[in-house]
Amino acid sequence: MKKIWKIIVIALIVLLIGIQFIRPEKNDKLVNQENDIVFHLQMPSDVKKKLVDACYDCHSNKTRYPFYNNIAPVSWIMARHVKEGKEHLNFSEWATYDKKQQLKYLTEICEVITDGEMPLKSYKLMHSSAVLDPGQIEAICDWTEKAGEEVIGKSN
Repeated sequence: MKKIWKIIVIALIVLLIGIQFIRPEKNDKLVNQENDIVFHLQMPSDVKKKLVDACYDCHSNKTRYPFYNNIAPVSWIMARHVKEGKEHLNFSEWATYDKKQQLKYLTEICEVITDGEMPLKSYKLMHSSAVLDPGQIEAICDWTEKAGEEVIGKSN
């Protein structure tokens, strides 16, 4: 029985070492920085800082990777979160969205932070700077409303 456990442990160690060589692609390719939302909508500096701290790692083309992202399977989980986040909204590609989509995203930003859906709880556990207090949520929602008016104004 001891021999079987020894084989299992050795096999697991070999497997854990082996999966370290399977690396997901990193999200660090800013193709056209001018497409970012900060270049297209006026934004108070406190709102910009909070969006960067709480949202940009998963919702932009530039993720800041922590040290533990070098360890599989954590790197795979993070890559999936970033991919899914960018599919929902990508601040780095803001200029590529039509006005209707931009208005929808601005509304959704306020909704998901007010409902506590974003940032993800798992993200906030590892990134205390991503936690939004009620005042910050209010400031971001006020900004999304004003930014929506700005988007509408640009359409006319």
